[in-house]
Amino acid sequence: MTGSRPGTAAPAPEGQDNAGDTATLASYRELMSTFFTGVTVVTTFDAQGVCHGMTCTALTSVTVEPPTLLVCLNSASGTLNALMETNRFAVNILHHNATHTAEFFGTTQPRHNSPSRQQRSPLLGQPWLQDDSLAMAECNVTTTHTVGTHTVVFGEVLGVEIDNRAPLVYGYRRYHRIPETIRT
Repeated sequence: MTGSRPGTAAPAPEGQDNAGDTATLASYRELMSTFFTGVTVVTTFDAQGVCHGMTCTALTSVTVEPPTLLVCLNSASGTLNALMETNRFAVNILHHNATHTAEFFGTTQPRHNSPSRQQRSPLLGQPWLQDDSLAMAECNVTTTHTVGTHTVVFGEVLGVEIDNRAPLVYGYRRYHRIPETIRT
């Protein structure tokens, strides 16, 4: 297998062109659907204290010193707007029985309150979906970067809560459970 820089096509053999090398929206979505990932809900309070949240599968660890993660949020979302008002947020990593919460926060309609119990996180007082989360990280925004339709939000992790439950994962456009044997 040969590689090339992201966004560039390998040179075509003599007499051929690179037609068809550009990913279409449909082929890109199909590609990304094959990548299984954990499911999170990013939550925050706006400046008036109203809770906002949205389902997010784009979560990545950036560095451990200082502990930093990134999430990618639609730039038009109310959750991003609220997060930018306070520069704080929580990442709730959902457990295998929290499909209902992922679906609730996974719509384009504004979602301000979870159908399940929430409480304030211990350190920053962010919305913690404790009943639906196997882990939660409390973050301060360190920087943001807009790319296309989304904003990449970098957050320094200031506190974590962890519960030993199986995660909810998403792939092939469906939610899945991880078998218990994989977790041990």
